[in-house]
Amino acid sequence: MSAAQQLNFDGRVAVVTGAGRGLGRAYAQLLARRGAAVVVNDTGADLTGDGGHQEPAEQVAAEIRDAGGTAVACTASVATPEGGQAIIDAALEHYGRLDALIHNAGNVRRAPLREMSPADFDAVLDVHLRGAFHVVRPAFALMCDAGYGRIVLTSSIGGLYGNAEVANYAAAKAGVVGLSNVAALEGADFGVRCNVVVPAAVTRMAEGIDTSAYPPMEPELVAPVVGWLAHESCSVTGEALIALAGRVARAALVESPGVYQPAWTIEDVDARIAQIRDIGAPVEFPVVPDGHAAHIRYSFGMAQQDPTPESL
Repeated sequence: MSAAQQLNFDGRVAVVTGAGRGLGRAYAQLLARRGAAVVVNDTGADLTGDGGHQEPAEQVAAEIRDAGGTAVACTASVATPEGGQAIIDAALEHYGRLDALIHNAGNVRRAPLREMSPADFDAVLDVHLRGAFHVVRPAFALMCDAGYGRIVLTSSIGGLYGNAEVANYAAAKAGVVGLSNVAALEGADFGVRCNVVVPAAVTRMAEGIDTSAYPPMEPELVAPVVGWLAHESCSVTGEALIALAGRVARAALVESPGVYQPAWTIEDVDARIAQIRDIGAPVEFPVVPDGHAAHIRYSFGMAQQDPTPESL
């Protein structure tokens, strides 16, 4: 692809949360290299979300400016409504607009489910899930009013499939998918697209994990996927893209075709569970334009058919 064909962000303004290190830093730097003015948000907290200092955000913003790009640091926390508003306001105050929001900020507090404290559960939801809402809500309104916007929220393999000793993290990352779907639905008529990235990279979030046998998993392998989702050329909404060790894929929720009966007993479910679970011919209901309604129509359609001997 020639330079003239590059997908650039000239004239665009992007907010990246958790951009002081790791994946967020790679996102912010890539967007800046492609012409975006970037709000580099990071509280400088430790891995658990405690503490904080200005250096990580300031350093990344300075690196971008030293390379000829445009960036400003913001150390407000996504964990509160006021912090989320301050992050979005930073884009308006410095650059007068907001075109792309990437919510990447995260923390980790590990514990077995039977031992996890309510405080540790809430602390992780505050950053990953409530934090997503705290920045999406003000950004979404601006984007809808402007008739354009790109939102990228961060889920994880743990959010899709679970992972031991991180019930808080898994619950938050699964919740992010639901939030993204609603933003995609409500933004569809306003030129606002919202998607999820499911990234994996060796960063400080992998602390305590033996990564010695891993293939290359630098943040730079993930950043182009996020860059495309944040770009005006992004042609999808309400979807999830996986980026792990050079593999890029789509994650989708599918259902088995299902089994209809006019009445059920526990014994019926037991007898037909293999057929109920058979996903050999999967059914998918895309979020946009009307996955929720399409799901109901599908089920209603089966119920409205006269039962035949073969279906009983």
